[in-house]
This record gives sequence, C-alpha cells and structure tokens, in this order.
Amino acid sequence: MKTKQLGFLTILMIALIGYSCTSTTKSEESSDEVAESADDGFEPITLTKAPPSPEFPDAQLSKIGIITTPTDTGNHISYSFEVANYELGAQTEDAATRGIANSGKGQHIHYIVNNGPYAAHYMDGINDVLEDGNYVVLAFLSRSYHESVKSEGAFYIENLAVGPVDPEEADLSAPHLFYSRPKGTYKGADTEKVMLDFYLLNTELSSDGNKVIATINGKEFTIDEWAPYYIEGLMSGETTIELELVDADGNTIPGPFNKVKRTITIEE
Repeated sequence: MKTKQLGFLTILMIALIGYSCTSTTKSEESSDEVAESADDGFEPITLTKAPPSPEFPDAQLSKIGIITTPTDTGNHISYSFEVANYELGAQTEDAATRGIANSGKGQHIHYIVNNGPYAAHYMDGINDVLEDGNYVVLAFLSRSYHESVKSEGAFYIENLAVGPVDPEEADLSAPHLFYSRPKGTYKGADTEKVMLDFYLLNTELSSDGNKVIATINGKEFTIDEWAPYYIEGLMSGETTIELELVDADGNTIPGPFNKVKRTITIEE
C-alpha cells in the first residue's frame, strides 16, 4: 500500500515540476515578446508650433525687372529685386538658439516656380533657366533658418509666360498653398527637430474655417494657424510629407498647388 502511495506521489511531483517548468518558459517567452515589441516600436511623430521668431513687419520684396533670353538649352531668366527693411546674408538674431537647420549664408529669398522645390538666393538678383511654358513664380523673404517672413510686403508673385506660348494664367486672387520646408537631407542634430513651413496667399486658417492637413509618414495633423511647426520623432530613412489646403468641410480647395507631396531624407 505504501509502495503504491509513494509511486503516486512521485508521479504527481514529476507532473507538478513539469507544469512549473512549462509555465516559467511561457512567462519568459511572453516577456521577450513585449520587450521585442517595445524595442521595435517607433517613436511617435509629433508636430508642435514653433516658438515666436523675430518679426519683420516692414520687410519689402519688390520686383524691379526681368530679362528673358532664349538660348539653345531653354530660356535664361534674370530677375532683379529690391529688398527693403531686411538684410540678405545676415544671420537671423535667434538662429543659434532655434535648434534647427540653419544656413550659414544667412537670410535669403526663397524662389519657387510652379510650387516646385525652392532655390535659396542670398542676393537680390535671381537667375534661372526655363523651358517654353506658363509658370507661376513666387519669391518671399526667408530667415536664415528658412522660416518664411509672412508680413504683407515680403513676397512677390506673378504669372510668367516664357517663349512662344499662349498665356494661361492662374487666378492669383484665389487661395493658394505653396510648400517650402522641409527640404533635402537632414543629418546629425538637425534631425531632432525639422521645421515644417509653407506659404499661403488669399486665405486665412481657423478652427472653423480653412485648414491645412499635414500628413507625415501616414500620420495626419490638422493645422488651423499659419505658422511654422516642428516635426519631431522622425526615423532614419525617407520621410513623406503631404500638405493639403481644405475648407471647413474638409474638401480640397481648388487650385493648382493646393495639394502637394514631398520626400526628405533623415540620416543619423
């Protein structure tokens, strides 16, 4: 009888030990999965309004003239501008404390053709080469860290017909959205905060009116104030940014440039 009881107890102890080992293994596997999931998780992308920057309420950008010269490779365009109450080539006062990408060449003009990527110009003359066609040319003053000056007289826009073409003019009195930043490749400390900035014409943003929808790597943000913003939490590799000007009902406002998509690169 004792022998049978001992045998039973032995079997029971072996079963309990096996169950205990199995439970420990499952618990350890579960912990590993959580840790792996946490390690593989992406830092959340955030978009926050940038702090106030030096204002230039009296800054003025005016076109003096333009010369178009046909060449074998296109049309050479030469703009001359007048800049008042703003110093091209100077570092913006707070550039060293912003913690974002900054141009060592200083304040400049952002020159944009048909809402393409801007070219930065540090003097009041701008040269370009364009094929025959119809264009919308926008130029605006920029701080040294590429934040646009949004005061009333700090921009110039025009329809430009180049070469022997029938003019097709955009309605420059309608609401327009132009993409400005971010642009290109960001490295090192410049990857921690990346500025989002755009230029608006003939519209205002508000919580119950027109807005800009910014979609960053698939994450959507609603912007109801025209201001620069800081993007944080971007991972290495390509980042896709989409901007769309919408009305109070969320519909895209008609216009040739009111929905735009760009790609930048983040390098560790």
